[in-house]
Amino acid sequence: WWAEHVGSVPVASFTVTKLSWIKRLEPQNWSRTTRVCLPHDYLSWQLRGGGANEITTDRGDASGTGYWSAKTNEYDNEVLKIIDSKRDWSTALPRVASPLEQTGTWQDAVVGCGTGDNMAGALGIGLQPGDVAISLGTSGTVYAVSATPTNDPSAAVAGFADATGAYLPLVCTLNATKVFDKFASVLNCDLPQFGELALGSKCGANDLVLLPYLDGERTPNLPNARATIVGLNGNHTRNDLARAAIEGVVCGLLDGLTAINNCGVNTNGRIFLLGGGAQSKAVCQIVADLINREVHVLNEPEIVALGAARQAAATLTGKWPAWQASSKIAAQPIATAAQSTATREQFAAARLKNFGV
Repeated sequence: WWAEHVGSVPVASFTVTKLSWIKRLEPQNWSRTTRVCLPHDYLSWQLRGGGANEITTDRGDASGTGYWSAKTNEYDNEVLKIIDSKRDWSTALPRVASPLEQTGTWQDAVVGCGTGDNMAGALGIGLQPGDVAISLGTSGTVYAVSATPTNDPSAAVAGFADATGAYLPLVCTLNATKVFDKFASVLNCDLPQFGELALGSKCGANDLVLLPYLDGERTPNLPNARATIVGLNGNHTRNDLARAAIEGVVCGLLDGLTAINNCGVNTNGRIFLLGGGAQSKAVCQIVADLINREVHVLNEPEIVALGAARQAAATLTGKWPAWQASSKIAAQPIATAAQSTATREQFAAARLKNFGV
């Protein structure tokens, strides 16, 4: 039902979930609430004078609320009634601006609607149909652009909109580079040394598996899970543990990529690694091994800021500037297809046995 209505099945991080929580558990605060918007919507509203001026938002961030549909380009009244059936939502929510709309001015500057970080990242890369972005920060995301909306009843893929008028199916995981930080600490080494240790093991980490859910997980939805090491024996080394830690994070993200592909999205183009994890030779190599494709990293360090600049130029001129971010090949697969398949299947089997998903 949720996926059909708004393209996503909400979890705790969606705005719809938070508003419902406030309505039920903090009714006094809810009764004082007159308008709901995201931080950048508030900022652009203030730039345009605040007060009686309308608040605007963009398709990308609206699609992350859980009550706006990228497919219909409208707020979903049935979902809003679940939060509060008595509220007049027509005055409470921002108007969703069109991608190139100038929403106002601040002094002599034109104000646009802005967008979310992943949407700006896609703009900064110049992501094309078929291309995939995998971002490894404290948490992880994998996303692609699509000409058609998606909906995934399994809740793995969020059916977001992008900043251009198209769509940005996305999977988010809670555990990415913080897993590397934790296991580097456990192994008493710094991150470069941790990467060297991982490269000293082979694909599959000699049958050692880490389910990397340090503080629960969002995809799959396992809020009470904790990290689990599976298959550890007396022959395993520090190298195997480091490799298993990286492979566990990467397997989770690549499962997300499979889910996006299963929604009918073309993912056969270039693979871009973003975020702090992309600076690691070991991470790049393990991604290449497990997906069995070459991996690209970007030469520009602030890709989200470049995306915001590209959006600003489009808002000012009325058309999207031609743009392809400069990139380079960071890794080619060394492992065989059979090794990568076996490693990912072993990860999936361990997750099913320990967490039932």
